[in-house]
Amino acid sequence: MLVPQDMLAAQSKMLYQLNKYYGERVQTRKTTVAKTIREVCKVVQDVLREVEVQEPRFISSLTECNGRYEGLDVISPTEFEVVLYLNQMGVFNFVDDGSLPGCAVLKLSDGRKRSMSLWVEFITASGYLSARKIRSRFQTLVAQACDKCAYRDSVKMIADTTEVKLRIRERYVVQITPSFKCSGVWPRSAAHWPIPHIPWPHPNLVIEVKTEGFDLLSKECVTMQGKQSAMEGDAWVMSFTEVESRLLYGGCRRRCLSLLKTLRDRHLELPGNPVTSYHIKTLLLYECEKHPRDSEWDEASLGDRING
Repeated sequence: MLVPQDMLAAQSKMLYQLNKYYGERVQTRKTTVAKTIREVCKVVQDVLREVEVQEPRFISSLTECNGRYEGLDVISPTEFEVVLYLNQMGVFNFVDDGSLPGCAVLKLSDGRKRSMSLWVEFITASGYLSARKIRSRFQTLVAQACDKCAYRDSVKMIADTTEVKLRIRERYVVQITPSFKCSGVWPRSAAHWPIPHIPWPHPNLVIEVKTEGFDLLSKECVTMQGKQSAMEGDAWVMSFTEVESRLLYGGCRRRCLSLLKTLRDRHLELPGNPVTSYHIKTLLLYECEKHPRDSEWDEASLGDRING
C-alpha cells in the first residue's frame, strides 16, 4: 500500500521532534535521576548497615551492579522505593486464594515447627508470617539507625505512617519495604497472563518471566483499605515490578517509557500524585498487548505508540 507523501512528512517531523525532545529533556532527566540515586543510596546503605548491626536478620540487599541498584524503583525524580530482600522464606507455603486481591499470605508449612523459622516471633497463632509485624519491627530499627548513622543530620523518619519512609536532605523521600523474593512460582491470580492468541510476549520471554517470579512486599494493601479483614495485616502485597521492566526490552518500548515518564514529570506532577510512573508503565504494557508485533515498535512507529 502506498503511503501519501504528506503522511510520510508528518511522521518524519514527529520523529524528529521526539528525538530532539529525547536528547534535550529525557537525557537530562536520566542524568539528574542517576545522580540523585547515587546520593540517596549512600544514605540508605548507611542506615541499613546500622540496622544490620542491631538486627542481623535484616541484611542489606541494596547493592550496585553494573550501575544499577538491586531492588530500587524510581517513583519520581524525588521519590524512590527500596525493596529489602529478606532470607529464609522456605518453611512457609505461598497461599494465593483470591480473598485479598493483589495480596497473598505466607503460612507455616505442615509439620514445620515455629522454631524452624528465622522469623519465629512474627508468626501469628494461626501460623501466618505477619507482614505488619515484620514492618513494625523494621520501622523501630530504622528509626534507631537514623539517629546513629553517619548521615544522621541529613536523614529523618517520616512520622504518621505505618510504612518505613525516610526524608533525605529535605528533598527526597525513600520508602524501604521488607520483601521476600518468590522465584519459580506463579500466583493463581495472574494465571490469565499472558493473553492467549497474541504473539506478545514471546513464549521464551514468558518462561523467563515466570521463572524469575515476583516479590512479596510488606506494605499497606490499597485494595483492602476501609475493609475489615482478619488477614489484612498479615497479608503481603504481590509486586511484579522487576519482570514488568523485563517485558519492555526490545524495539522502542523503553525509549517510549522514558519519553512518557519525562512528559509526566513536566506536566502531570500534581497534588496527591494521581498519575505515577507506575500508571505510565501499566498503560505502556497494555499498548504492547494492543500492538504485539515487533514491527509496530520500530523507531518509525514511535510517534504512533506515544499517541496510543
